[in-house]
Amino acid sequence: MIYDCLIVDDEVELAEATCEYLNLCEVRSAYVTSSEDCERFLRDNETKLILLDINLGETSGFELCKRLRQTTDVPILFISARSSDDDVLIALNIGGDDYIRKPYSLSILLAKTKAVLKRYGSGGSSGSADRLSFGNVTIDSRLGRVRVGETEVKLKALELKLICYLARNRNRVVAKDELFHNVWGDSFTGDGTLNVHIRHLREKLEENPNDPRYIKTVWGTGYILEDNPS
Repeated sequence: MIYDCLIVDDEVELAEATCEYLNLCEVRSAYVTSSEDCERFLRDNETKLILLDINLGETSGFELCKRLRQTTDVPILFISARSSDDDVLIALNIGGDDYIRKPYSLSILLAKTKAVLKRYGSGGSSGSADRLSFGNVTIDSRLGRVRVGETEVKLKALELKLICYLARNRNRVVAKDELFHNVWGDSFTGDGTLNVHIRHLREKLEENPNDPRYIKTVWGTGYILEDNPS
């Protein structure tokens, strides 16, 4: 069976209530309460999105995320009462797509869930041009292929959408709110999530990620992709 959302949370009442709310709002959802149940569920079913708690009894959502990333690119949103910046960075660096702090509003969670489902369901290409390039980087947004020189580089779906948006708006300062709206599809994404994705792009596309030639930060505003930097 194919679900829109799988909730993985050992707080049974919260998982059940969240699942019921999403189903009432026409987001077909299921829930499990352990790492083992999650992996067992995914052997027999498919899901388009996973809401994953960090604390899963004796196991860790971080470890589960690492295992899932070996076999699937399904978007993973971490949900946790842990609020330190270190936890957020770990979650995003091991393959999480976003981080939602508990206690969360069900209406905001629903908005984020629908935005992710819409974003990933629409594919990587948006806009008129499928082929983009800057410097020695070439992008085929329709096929999801990116090359730096002659080397093919693998980007996650959201990284691809982000670099395509910046490339289509090259040499123009793009505000963070504009990126949240046009790339993430919502207004609830935090600066930390955007910063981590920008850093990943620099690590994959720039010769020196610490001194980027193309993807520049405009402090207090957003980012600019400079096509012909001086």
